[in-house]
Amino acid sequence: FVRKYSAWRKDGSFHYIHTTSFGNYSFICVDATLSPGPKRPYNFFGILNMDQMAELSLMATESLHSNHTIWFGHYPTSTIVSPAPGIRTLMSSATAYLCGHLHTMGGLMPVLHSQHRGGTLELELGDWMDNRRQVQPMYRILAFDHDLLSFADLNFEEWPVVLITNPKSFLYSSSIHEPLVKILYSTHIRILAFSPSVIVSVKVYIDGVHLGNAHQVSGPLYVLRWNPQNYSEGFHHIDVTVQDASGRIGTRGHVFAMEENLSLKFDFWPSFILLTDHYVLARVLFGLIVLIQITLLLVFRYLQKPALKEKPGLLTLTSYSLHVFSKTNTFYYSILVLNLYTILGPWFVGELIDGQWGACFSFGVLVGGSFLQGSMTFVVGILQMLFFNLPLMAYLCWCLFLRCRGHSFCSHIHHIRRLLAVLIHLAMALLLAWQVYSCYFLQRTYGTLAFFLSPMRTWLVALTSVLIYKTWTLKASELRTYIAEMKTCQSY
Repeated sequence: FVRKYSAWRKDGSFHYIHTTSFGNYSFICVDATLSPGPKRPYNFFGILNMDQMAELSLMATESLHSNHTIWFGHYPTSTIVSPAPGIRTLMSSATAYLCGHLHTMGGLMPVLHSQHRGGTLELELGDWMDNRRQVQPMYRILAFDHDLLSFADLNFEEWPVVLITNPKSFLYSSSIHEPLVKILYSTHIRILAFSPSVIVSVKVYIDGVHLGNAHQVSGPLYVLRWNPQNYSEGFHHIDVTVQDASGRIGTRGHVFAMEENLSLKFDFWPSFILLTDHYVLARVLFGLIVLIQITLLLVFRYLQKPALKEKPGLLTLTSYSLHVFSKTNTFYYSILVLNLYTILGPWFVGELIDGQWGACFSFGVLVGGSFLQGSMTFVVGILQMLFFNLPLMAYLCWCLFLRCRGHSFCSHIHHIRRLLAVLIHLAMALLLAWQVYSCYFLQRTYGTLAFFLSPMRTWLVALTSVLIYKTWTLKASELRTYIAEMKTCQSY
């Protein structure tokens, strides 16, 4: 589709230089799409290999002679897996990086913008697709005014369109990449205003005071003379209201300042989402969660079981149930192997790409003779550990604890708090239902064979059913010692 329908008509990264009478402007495309590209959800992260990084590095060097450089691509830098020195370092000479993919995160983040440490802006844009957008489709206009970058993210078919180019927004300024001093010595406020109808008025306000009406110079450019020295200290707010002949009104405003030593930061969550290397975070969290569960099993397996000599508290009973679980071979080895397999084994084998078979591991995807290093796989692994493996172990510990107190499946509901028992069983049933649904999703996405060749989905549902059944049918003789201790404890 890219080769056939796009303006560039080729795939891969590229460098375009726009030449004007007052300088050159570079545009560098970052193509981090996976090759080969697996189906969802394992195509969520982009990957750049060493060759692609070298190619982009060469383009970045070439762009140093331009007035400004704009990078753009599908993936935000937080979802691009790249070797050292990293994609952000390569684009550090750029004024801005324009991207999509996360868009507005389903409406949760209407504005997803931030700034790299080196001053490069990273600007997500809302979605255009009908089946995904939560609001109207969005588009963006950008303008360089005396080498100061301004932009506006706009809803499609909302008029008039307004973009204030001078003074520019302080939040989106970078003294490293832009000659911000030009604002202080400028003679006019400059505005771009667009509408299918004739523009009838462009009113300018600063700090709530009406400065006057801007007049048209040519095309969409409107200007109003001002004295920037009047605003040389602190923050100020400019607002522009544009009205067209159809009676439609558009407004735009932002904070500006002349002093470069002032500080104005982007919100925490957009910065966290855009500037965190999520694939690194996912790897660390996945490793820690698996390590914690395996450590619990090993510690309680070989740690001497304490004697229950008095009425124990919740912490003591929890510890005791872990001792029972870890020292019962059936459950200990089943959960230990499950966790080791979660790290090492193929989760499933299926049609990861139409017509091509592959295998999915926690550390990556093997498909079409290529290995794609792990990224989204670690996120899936975290969800698997947090919402199934760990709760399953906790549930089995609880069931075994009830068995040690002499209860059966039918009798335990009458001897403990009924609401608590129902809630625990219901929670496990819901988690098991989620696991069953994931089997259905696997079959629909990767084919019927993937459903049957899925140790971490289909086989695990069967194993879980067997383990739950085993906790309630385990011979009392295997728990004799624990049952006796619990009876002694209950007699206090």
